[in-house]
Amino acid sequence: MTGGTRFTYHDGWQSDVACCFPATQREHNWPNALHPFFQHLGPEGWLREKQARGAHIKDEQNDFALLLSYGEDCIGAVGVRPIDTTDIPKIEEGAPTPGRTLSGVQKKLLVVQKGDQFLPAGQDGPAPFIAKFNSDGEKTLVRNELRSLQWTAAVLGKKEVTEFQLGHVGDEVALIVTRFDRTKTGEKLRLEDFAQILVKPRGLNYDGKYQSSYEEVAQVIRDHSARPIIDLDKLFRRLIVFAALANCDAHLKNFSLLESREGLRLSPVYDVLNTALYENLDRNFGLSILGKVRNLDDLTGSLFRKFGLEIGLPPRAIDLAFTDLKRQIDKNPINTPQGEPPNGFISRFAEGVRNQCLRLFEE
Repeated sequence: MTGGTRFTYHDGWQSDVACCFPATQREHNWPNALHPFFQHLGPEGWLREKQARGAHIKDEQNDFALLLSYGEDCIGAVGVRPIDTTDIPKIEEGAPTPGRTLSGVQKKLLVVQKGDQFLPAGQDGPAPFIAKFNSDGEKTLVRNELRSLQWTAAVLGKKEVTEFQLGHVGDEVALIVTRFDRTKTGEKLRLEDFAQILVKPRGLNYDGKYQSSYEEVAQVIRDHSARPIIDLDKLFRRLIVFAALANCDAHLKNFSLLESREGLRLSPVYDVLNTALYENLDRNFGLSILGKVRNLDDLTGSLFRKFGLEIGLPPRAIDLAFTDLKRQIDKNPINTPQGEPPNGFISRFAEGVRNQCLRLFEE
């Protein structure tokens, strides 16, 4: 798609569809290709390849064609439906998530639960879970994210983290995540990731989600959260925990605002991984902070205290955050299984977290 995009509200529509599409402005234009809000609804990586093949889309970069084929039910409350159904490419039987899509690089599917098993969701009916799998090249992704989410929930509090469990889809082990953009009765909730809100083009290598700073993330919260002071404090605490966990992939798409009774609020934590365990991934923190991209080794308590002041947190709130987090980290050590060698998965996981915590809390 080489042209631009024009999004126009229907005459009778009065509420905002998205933060970047205020309804007070009836028409929104984007000069080149599909508007980033819609780009970020589509898949990346494994699912993108499978969906493009299933709909006979020759150019995988064609975001619009993918959304016409699979975008009727997207993450969040916005879907894409062609005016003329003859415009929808015929999708092969067995193509993943027919009529639905979700974003992200990791191999994943929308699934439903039947008994103690999880099955790929069909085109109709609810799809309340996301199943995330190991990749062909890395067999510890599920174990890593499970352990990362468990520790994050223990430190930040269970309600701060998306609901998750270990399960199977067919013969494959998967991390099963309960969707928080759907109510228990299946109603859609508005959910926007920060790449959408900040209107960052996805980029040919899907690197647009890294082209930002945590100061910009904080500004989004100030501008759009119904409870900005509370959500800024949540952001501050989460970033310290991500640094402690050696999670270098906290990019814009891993922060979202979620519809609630009081308005948009920072969503629960999701997509958390100890990335330092993988030598092929760089050790730079996801976004820049205080004007620079920082290596894990540069993340200190002093740096985060300066960042807290920069985003408007009072010194007392900063001190309390460090005190609370240190207490919870001390109460929730990562215990290595008896008999596991020093180079075992949990041993390396725990050692990395201990080293990060020393830098952050023992200054």
